[in-house]
Amino acid sequence: MASGARVQHLHLPPFTHSLPAPLYFRTARMPAEATYPTHRHAWGEFVYAFSGVMEVALQHQHFLVPRHYGVWLPPGVEHRGMNRGEACHCSLYVSAELTGNLPATPCALTVTPLLRAVLDHLRQHPDRGPGDDAHQRLLQVAVDQLGSAECAGSYLPASRDPVLEPVLQALQDNPGDTRTIAELARAVHSTERTLMRRSQRELGMTLSEWRQRLCVLAAMQQLEVGLSVESIAHDLGYSSVSAFIAMFRRLMGVTPDEYRKERAGVTPG
Repeated sequence: MASGARVQHLHLPPFTHSLPAPLYFRTARMPAEATYPTHRHAWGEFVYAFSGVMEVALQHQHFLVPRHYGVWLPPGVEHRGMNRGEACHCSLYVSAELTGNLPATPCALTVTPLLRAVLDHLRQHPDRGPGDDAHQRLLQVAVDQLGSAECAGSYLPASRDPVLEPVLQALQDNPGDTRTIAELARAVHSTERTLMRRSQRELGMTLSEWRQRLCVLAAMQQLEVGLSVESIAHDLGYSSVSAFIAMFRRLMGVTPDEYRKERAGVTPG
């Protein structure tokens, strides 16, 4: 699933040959429509977005990084980072020799409240240089948490299935599309049953759940630029604001207004 963003800001990877330390934490604020070009490195990297939504594209996978998840990239994996809206993110770099307890393949990892608190502390209290033992100990706590984190797969998985792919692309182009599954199936000369079966097989979830996740990602960006909950609900095709709020809270654990308040105070570390 390729990003639909028109890249305006190109950012080069900060390290090319070596890391400043075996464990290193970095945070950055990215403008809208920004990208890190395709690259690979000899160390692992965990990417987490404090605000906005980061995207990580691999050769055959595409990960999105909303509030409850981060993406783990083992050493040597070719990848590209991007974001459609403004985002504040961090990268935790882990030298290859320290990745033994971390996943051997790229994956989205569930971020627990403890891990989120550790990452936020690291963001607000940068490394003070050689001898900052407390900082290094906290980095090790973060790595330990990653080692026991639940693998969540891709938050919004993609598919190259000839029937399913055009449906997913149409929905990404217009998250507020209100067509039923039967209507979407007819648009690609298929049946509702076939589309539902392929969604479960290819995505690991129903198409309805996939659409809700897509709406959440779209809503997050709209909330962060100040649009009202009522306007967002209408744009995303919800017949009532309460139905939209209930869906958002079920998937994100907070209401849209609570999400907005949480993100309002996020600044670069």
